[in-house]
Amino acid sequence: MSGPYTVLASPTAREAGAVTQTVASLPATFAPAAKNLQSTADVLVVAGEPGWTDEARRAVAAGARGIVVANPVPEDTRELAAAANAAGTAVVLDLRWASNPALVAEGDGPDARDAVRSALGTASLLDSVAATAPGTDPRRLLGEHLAALLAVSGPLHEMLLLRCDATGYTVAGRLANGAPFTAQGVLTAARPAGVDIRLYTADGGVAVQVPDPDAAWPAEVRVTGTHGELLLPTLYESAHRSAWRRLKDHLGAGTRPDDLAGFARLTDLYATLADT
Repeated sequence: MSGPYTVLASPTAREAGAVTQTVASLPATFAPAAKNLQSTADVLVVAGEPGWTDEARRAVAAGARGIVVANPVPEDTRELAAAANAAGTAVVLDLRWASNPALVAEGDGPDARDAVRSALGTASLLDSVAATAPGTDPRRLLGEHLAALLAVSGPLHEMLLLRCDATGYTVAGRLANGAPFTAQGVLTAARPAGVDIRLYTADGGVAVQVPDPDAAWPAEVRVTGTHGELLLPTLYESAHRSAWRRLKDHLGAGTRPDDLAGFARLTDLYATLADT
């Protein structure tokens, strides 16, 4: 196509995904729609509040070429995936931490997923902490936390919700090799929002620190072993921009991302905790 893809977002979606700032940072690719009419926009942005899959299906039916879902809560994505595949619509999920390119880099660059999964065979413990502001729904934070964990660790087993209250939560389970893992959520103003993932092995491990997508600093991935400590290349790119750049690539190539299939794994895992 000639010219940038036009974008339409509701006020709630703009806030959830920092859409105004992100689109403005990619002016050659995206631009605000001229009119506040869904049919005029190439890309629709959906806030990931409960019911987002229904809203996204309506956007598919309205003819959107691309959809960005900002910080979605776990929901069944099967009907949306089927509708998007039938219409040829690219649906990209802008996940709070899991979309950070330091976790899963574009192309063949080194990333946290490669570092963690290559060390899982000798892992003795994975410990992670997610922090955000007081008053946040702890179960929503848990979904965001699990999305980041799944992005780097692969399958998680025997999960048990040990605690969930107004101050946070504690989850325990096992990695693929049988080693234990813990995931703690903390609602506090005493530390910046973000997620910290640490994998311990016999000779070192991997430490991953991911800030909120609106933060001004990048994620860090440090790998420790017999070679000493190695800091993976620093990527000055936010989760928001990474999601939009992936959408651009798929729109340009006429392909569809696998975000919904990956999110289905999160939804299934989250459901095992929802009733505990």
